[in-house]
Amino acid sequence: MDSITIAIPSEMPGGLDAGVGQHFGHCDIYTLVDACDGKIVAVRTLENVPHQQGGCMAPVNHLAQNGVNVLIAGGMGMRPLMGFQQVGIKVYFGAGAPTVGQAVNALLAGALPAFSNEFTCGGGH
Repeated sequence: MDSITIAIPSEMPGGLDAGVGQHFGHCDIYTLVDACDGKIVAVRTLENVPHQQGGCMAPVNHLAQNGVNVLIAGGMGMRPLMGFQQVGIKVYFGAGAPTVGQAVNALLAGALPAFSNEFTCGGGH
């Protein structure tokens, strides 16, 4: 049984129909999706922490403390990407998905690439 918790930066109010937030560290809310064996089993939201508390690492640690092990993001700098790698959260590139639900379904179908240096934006997070 493969169980994961996926975080997606979201436009308010969050949820599967919400738009995907383009800046993971500056979004107001994350949609958290629990999936098991490739199927969505639960959806909830989690407010982001203020960015100035701990800089780029504040959202990384916040997501890790809430059981997240996968993040779908549109772009980020190298520092938070390295932070996610350090806490064991896999990051996938989901720019272009119009809704959280579509991004999650693409991930579950194996259609999203793992995040790499080519997707980082110098200092943008």
